Amino acid sequence: MSTFLALDIGSSSVIAGILRGKKAVLEAPRVFFKTRYQAGRVEVDASEMLDAVKRAVDGLGGQAVKVDAIALAVMSPAWVVMDRTGRALTPIVTHQDRRSIAIAAEIEKRIGKKRHLGIVGSRPFPGGISSTTWAWYKRHEPARLKGADLIGHLNTFLHRQMTGARVIDPSNASFTGLYRTIALDGWSEELCSELGVSLSLLPEILEANRIAGSVTAEAAVRFGLRAGTPMMTGIMDGSAGMLTAGAHHGQLFNVCGSTDVLALCTEKPRPQEKLLTRALGIGRKWLAVSTLAAVASAIYWARDQFFSEWTIDRFREEFFRLSRIGPKAAGGVVFDPYMAGERTSIEQRTGAFTNITLATTRENILSAILEGLIKASAERFPLLEATGTKLLPNVVVSGGSDRLDKIMRRDWPGDWKFRAVTDATMRGLGTMAPVARD
Repeated sequence: MSTFLALDIGSSSVIAGILRGKKAVLEAPRVFFKTRYQAGRVEVDASEMLDAVKRAVDGLGGQAVKVDAIALAVMSPAWVVMDRTGRALTPIVTHQDRRSIAIAAEIEKRIGKKRHLGIVGSRPFPGGISSTTWAWYKRHEPARLKGADLIGHLNTFLHRQMTGARVIDPSNASFTGLYRTIALDGWSEELCSELGVSLSLLPEILEANRIAGSVTAEAAVRFGLRAGTPMMTGIMDGSAGMLTAGAHHGQLFNVCGSTDVLALCTEKPRPQEKLLTRALGIGRKWLAVSTLAAVASAIYWARDQFFSEWTIDRFREEFFRLSRIGPKAAGGVVFDPYMAGERTSIEQRTGAFTNITLATTRENILSAILEGLIKASAERFPLLEATGTKLLPNVVVSGGSDRLDKIMRRDWPGDWKFRAVTDATMRGLGTMAPVARD
């Protein structure tokens, strides 16, 4: 059985593991990297990212040189521009970035909401569809783009550094805002022309399990790898999780943690304004995705602000207790659950409390947060049903140790069977059988 070096790169950390099939036989300690937050900008230094990858591989104690291939799962978008040597000319701009709100609105007005949806599968959400980031740099920091030779996402950057290849997979290409996602047939010359992006700057699109290149001698020394090791194109982390779930037509996959992502796998994409529709990354399948941007992060914000003297265990007991009581525990307080914005809005929403009085308690505030999140979680189902895909009753769930998913699904309509999995992203990478390039 083949062994893989699996690299799982999320919003804050890198996990490296050795896989034999779906089983992780060795996993290195999680390596965190720094993210800068400033006035709507959310960036990671490219050098910081590469160092985190190196340290994660080092954590495997030299075993990475023995693998048969390398598999990648990456957060997306994680947009970056490179020069002809593969050096980053910009920071890595993450999916949380919101600097391009005004430009996103301009793009949609120029192209048309319906037209953009029909090509890309999503509206040009600021930061979440990285064409808006390209347009922002072109207008505000054009000097950064001088010498640009390649534009891509994180798997593009890692390949350029490790194998020299110029590639991206369909799942990441979907979130560039330049790919014909609904047709799965390449870059859109129309959208590239509208945004002033030369097709020569864009990477080759290969399915996520294709062998896109081999580790160079220089990269082998730098990252602690074996020269010549084949490396697959790579895939979005959410797609890797869906592969673990089986990626069947109608399958639901729910990740509940700092954010809550509910994804539906379909063979018949039908874009919706309030959903992100993107390629799975392998085969002719798509994901319709709804994301609540701040779930555990909103709950633990409440702990820091109102319950800081409590132990974490006491606080957990309290929010589970309040969730069982239901809306009456909020004492009439209502919470709008947008503390980290909304991934399916161009104009970004913010969190808010209403109906607060002098009688309002901190328990009311916490309950209101829980009820607002629970309500928003249940409201996603009409959107998913509107895609026309019949939802299978079995939901695969992954997330943090607090089992917040039990709270979040309290008011879901219908009858469901849940299967919790750990290391869903890693396991998904283990399902990908490497395919040689044509």
